[in-house]
Amino acid sequence: MSIDYKMINVTKTFLPPKAEYDKYLDRIWASNWITNKGPLSAELEKKLADYLNVKHIILVSNGTIALQLLYKALGLKNKVITTPFSYVATTSSIVWEGLELIFCDIDPETLCPDFKAIRLALENDSSISAIVLTHVYGNSGPLEEYQQLADKYNIPLIYDAAHSFNVKYNNQSILNFGKAATLSFHATKLFHTIEGGAIATNDDELATKVEYMRRFGHDEMGGFFGLGINAKSSEFNAAMGLAVLPYVSEIIEKRKAIFEIYDRYLTGKVIPLNWNEALDQNYAYYPVFLKSEPDVIKVKDFLQKKDIHLRRYFHPSLNQLPYVEHVSCPVSEDLASRVLCLPLDIDLDEAEIKNVAELFLQALNS
Repeated sequence: MSIDYKMINVTKTFLPPKAEYDKYLDRIWASNWITNKGPLSAELEKKLADYLNVKHIILVSNGTIALQLLYKALGLKNKVITTPFSYVATTSSIVWEGLELIFCDIDPETLCPDFKAIRLALENDSSISAIVLTHVYGNSGPLEEYQQLADKYNIPLIYDAAHSFNVKYNNQSILNFGKAATLSFHATKLFHTIEGGAIATNDDELATKVEYMRRFGHDEMGGFFGLGINAKSSEFNAAMGLAVLPYVSEIIEKRKAIFEIYDRYLTGKVIPLNWNEALDQNYAYYPVFLKSEPDVIKVKDFLQKKDIHLRRYFHPSLNQLPYVEHVSCPVSEDLASRVLCLPLDIDLDEAEIKNVAELFLQALNS
């Protein structure tokens, strides 16, 4: 008996009912206010700050510019400690701003930078001006220990929290750790504004500075607070965010259900991520690790022929990018070569997810 396959991507953009988005568009047409800190943007910032339990949320045009704004606002210079296991924007934003990278290899359990490696780097180099880490797939390393190091050396700790919307650590928002955290609201994310991002911080002074910097440095009187750039988000982006936000809990629950189906079929047959037990997850990604890179390529190619698209996320290890000085990060390099993220389309039913899992195992064992 033949099986009918439909194209399944690793992710699918959630779109709210069009009528709900249209209600916000009607408000835009009525006000004729489409950018420059409009009422929908202000409303979304307030709702997100309340929803995520953080003092300040500053909307920007994307998650990468959020990182770059923080580097400028915090006056970073010289060297920055960061992770080799993340999306490329974590590294490219640092290089783009003319800062020097210090890669610290990752812990094989959490996939976040090894605490001892960070401590050693700080002990040996007084020119390091910040620590920039990623909550990988929404997972976290030892947050309290990271903060102790940042406090000891009096440098800011920044988190790339692009994967961590609504993640909680010991029952509080993971965004409350560090000097500030950045979010991505790209269309592929659990919560999105089509394109967009945000800076989350509890620091009033930093929030004010970033607020001015994202709009060319203009102050409220039409003068200039200081150096700035155009990193504003539009009212149309805010409208999408306002329409999507009420569905986040439902989206997370559906992703959790998919996780549980995958776990049922794949536990003991692949190497899972060791999730931090202190976390309430958001189920944004389902990463698995295979025994070798040839296995990854074999499985990915086999499923692609069935129109099921997995992603080598993250690959390559960022210390191997062509525009950075190569340093050895053997744990990151190894895991980046063996990781695959499986589809988490919330419109898939249980039979379709089961089929993905079974084809995955068929390919792996062939």
